Amino acid sequence: MARLAQTHGLTDVQQEILSTVRDFVDKEIIPVATELEHRDEYPQQIVDGLKELGVFGLMIPEEYGGLGESLLTYALCVEEIARGWMSVSGIINTHFIVAYMLKQHGTQEQKDHFLPRMAAGEVRGAFSMSEPGLGSDVSAITSKAVKDGDEYVLNGQKMWLTNGGTSTLVAVLVRSDEGHPEGTAPHKSMTTFLVEKEPGFGEVRPGLTIPGKIEKMGYKGVDTTELIMDGLRIPANRVLGGVTGRGFYQMMDGVEVGRVNVAARGCGVAQRAFELGVQYAQQRHTFGKPIAQHQAIQFKLAEMATKVEAAHAMMVNAARKKDSGERNDLEAGMAKYLASEYCKEVVEDAFRIHGGYGFSKEYEIERLYREAPMLLIGEGTAEIQKMIIGRRLLEEYRFQG
Repeated sequence: MARLAQTHGLTDVQQEILSTVRDFVDKEIIPVATELEHRDEYPQQIVDGLKELGVFGLMIPEEYGGLGESLLTYALCVEEIARGWMSVSGIINTHFIVAYMLKQHGTQEQKDHFLPRMAAGEVRGAFSMSEPGLGSDVSAITSKAVKDGDEYVLNGQKMWLTNGGTSTLVAVLVRSDEGHPEGTAPHKSMTTFLVEKEPGFGEVRPGLTIPGKIEKMGYKGVDTTELIMDGLRIPANRVLGGVTGRGFYQMMDGVEVGRVNVAARGCGVAQRAFELGVQYAQQRHTFGKPIAQHQAIQFKLAEMATKVEAAHAMMVNAARKKDSGERNDLEAGMAKYLASEYCKEVVEDAFRIHGGYGFSKEYEIERLYREAPMLLIGEGTAEIQKMIIGRRLLEEYRFQG
């Protein structure tokens, strides 16, 4: 039987890249993922291996030392990596978003300075929008930048940075009222700053503190942190794109492709949950036969496989739409919403198939059961996706009567 979630129309190069990543996942990630996750240990050896494969430069143009691949290729690689361990896909996702924002919106000097080192994995990216009291309301950002000569002084507290400690470059969204009169719409007075820092925790550069890792129920291994700016001085040439007031649009562009990435993660985790469920169902016997021979379990496997296929198809469609240069917020929102919801359901069904053993830390499904909920809120909750989808549908189907 062919594996679920196959993608048609790929080039020989894309197929070779995916085959290489899949082999790496099977040999280097799956055998150690659960043990590392239980220890909440950063997977340095895995990250080094991905760096050697060129994954950190997958979508960075060849002129900057990257592979110059499409969003589809990247998303399919993320799907494979998340199948092995979702935390690893998170490590490269935030890096990818910052690289994408630089490629799309950075000045030539910023591209020349950062992208070659990002492609090599020497500079590791993170991005920061959220704040402690913010939730989904990005317009309520209170962190602020004030111009002082040739520099800006940044103050405020940010929240939920993936790679906050291990990254060396953070794209930070703050309010900047300079040149924007009182009463300007909040989203028109925000700026993205490129903040370079040392890896680690504590004061990682003057005025910038990464307090430590946030303890989480799942999504372990990767570091999730706060970021505190207290008189942080940033030169004006580190405003993304060189012009203030464009940060909101730059971040939303990055988040749009990030949603395709999260959809891909949901597809990968769901695939792994299905694999574990269908395998266990053929090994576990009750009433004189494998539980896979019971109709109730067959129905469950059928539903799981269908959800895996449907989520994968929507993710691929969203990636291809973005690669074509078209607006894809509708498709990305749908893909992220469906893939994360289906992932949760497929993981829970695999958990149920395992019975009591699913509750044991000895079985991999226990880890997936704690990881899947993060996808329901990462890169925008289901409710935010529904708002985006609904507004876009009303634009497309506007009543003319």
